Amino acid sequence: MKLISYNIQYGFGKDGHYNLERIADVIDGADIIALQEVERHWRRTSFDDQPHILSSLLRDYYYVYGPAFDMDASTLKMGHIINRRRQFGTMILSRLPIEWSRLHTLPMRRTINPLNTQSSALECLIRTPYGPVRVFSIHLAHVGVEERLEEIDFLLDRHRRTPFEGGPWCGIDDETHRDWTQGESEPDCPLAAIWLGDFNFEPGSVEYYRITGSTPYHREATYYCGFSDATIAAKLPMGELYTHVKQIDGQLQKRHLDHCFVSSMLASRVRSVWVDNDESASDHDPIWIDIDLETPSAI
Repeated sequence: MKLISYNIQYGFGKDGHYNLERIADVIDGADIIALQEVERHWRRTSFDDQPHILSSLLRDYYYVYGPAFDMDASTLKMGHIINRRRQFGTMILSRLPIEWSRLHTLPMRRTINPLNTQSSALECLIRTPYGPVRVFSIHLAHVGVEERLEEIDFLLDRHRRTPFEGGPWCGIDDETHRDWTQGESEPDCPLAAIWLGDFNFEPGSVEYYRITGSTPYHREATYYCGFSDATIAAKLPMGELYTHVKQIDGQLQKRHLDHCFVSSMLASRVRSVWVDNDESASDHDPIWIDIDLETPSAI
């Protein structure tokens, strides 16, 4: 299966032009798509409902959207309230049904300067031929290392507690007349997970090793509840890829900010990872992952 992670910069490309159709052209064909910086009802994008527009351009996909923050954008028309929310967040699209989803707002530090915004992780359950997998679209803070470390620690803690917390609901329905479960069994919530997104850090950073761990004496070691970098699992050298180019202190720097981290039990299934650096639909470049989720798990 082919997965893609793409920070779409709310539809603005490297040429400064706003065009969601270009975004749809880039991501169409993937089996699972994780998007960051998707918005609703902002003045800068003509008050477009971007999740709705993207879903209408990609009709063969199920989708969920999670706003990291939500502001009032209502208007009055002929004395009546037109309720509208200005939202900014992440999105997941999948050719396979998305059985459930939930949004995690991440720890945030209040800044004096520069502008800082709420970050989030959108989680969903997709039942693949391999088995059920939790897929995330994650956008970490851009300001400081300390804030990102707090966000990563939050996500890792939630991940390790997954077997004990479960999914959106659990237990036996003792009020069947209220139809809470609609006759369905308790939702699956496996440890198997894939983190896709704009993490705002580079390979080899302290944030990177907070996720993958550092094992100098056993370089291939992975913990059962841990994560592996899909790039390393695909046998690519660290630092070979880049997903973002920015002028910093007068120098053009190529940075690898967008990543895919897979649960350790999935690492051997990663076949390839590549970045399409020829795309110009956003200021980030899309990162693609080919992973075997077609072969059933032996466990």
